[in-house]
Amino acid sequence: MSPTPGDSADRPVDSPLLTKLRRRARATTRQAGRLSSSARMTPDFLIVGAQRCGTTSMFKTLSQHPAVLPAVLHKGVHYFDKHYGRGMAWYRGHFPLLATAWRVERRCGTRPVTGESSPYYMFHPLSGERIARDLPDVRMVVLLRDPVERAYSAYTHERARGYESETFERALELEPARLAGEHDRIKADPSYDSYHMQHNAYLTRGQYIDQLERLERLVGRDRIHAVDSQRFFTDPSPVYAEVLDFLGLPPYPETHFDRHNARHRSALSPDLRERLDAHFQPYDERLARWLGETPGWRR
Repeated sequence: MSPTPGDSADRPVDSPLLTKLRRRARATTRQAGRLSSSARMTPDFLIVGAQRCGTTSMFKTLSQHPAVLPAVLHKGVHYFDKHYGRGMAWYRGHFPLLATAWRVERRCGTRPVTGESSPYYMFHPLSGERIARDLPDVRMVVLLRDPVERAYSAYTHERARGYESETFERALELEPARLAGEHDRIKADPSYDSYHMQHNAYLTRGQYIDQLERLERLVGRDRIHAVDSQRFFTDPSPVYAEVLDFLGLPPYPETHFDRHNARHRSALSPDLRERLDAHFQPYDERLARWLGETPGWRR
């Protein structure tokens, strides 16, 4: 089976020593970033989700643009979902220096932007409120794909990483019990880190409209740009042009389009696919009204 957008390829496992050295290097870089946080950029854009929908590919594609200065070290900082207690100075420490932005602007004639990609932001109960409060002008890019495929892709991903031990059908049966009360626990205790919300919400994270409506209430519709990830992978140029326009950036014709994080997996049974498709249908109907068009996977 060919790779699908958002799936994750098997990667070589780093040795414990290499992992330890990388963690130390990152910790040192973060500390230096925190100390110089006032001299650093704040994000102009966030790729907030959805998980397993091609967020890595979109981020890497955007990062090719000469006026896009991505977060350092890694694409996802996870500040607004998992590290909010570390404070804004810690967060700004992950982004390029203002002096770097000034040099880039002189060279390319376009005001540079910076951003990151943390696909848990869209789903986390508190991230939207935090983003709206701390980054009142930030723009959000959302990637969406067939939620049936997304659910199975997420399951495959989490199982490969050791966060899931059940079969896919059993994990779907367990999901309501696993998530019961987790939303309220996070709201009651902002420091609470929900394992099941992050790793085992296969169906709930594909109910995109609930998350998009919540974001819209917080930041407004004009600051959210939704991308059909299948369209991005099959005809990327116009999709990319739309994202650049949303971010206020000029075209960049030298962009190369590649898929990242693709994992091979077996096909779903027709019966299970049909049942999942029926589950998502009412959510997709609401999504169509929000988008102003039928999602690509329903056409």
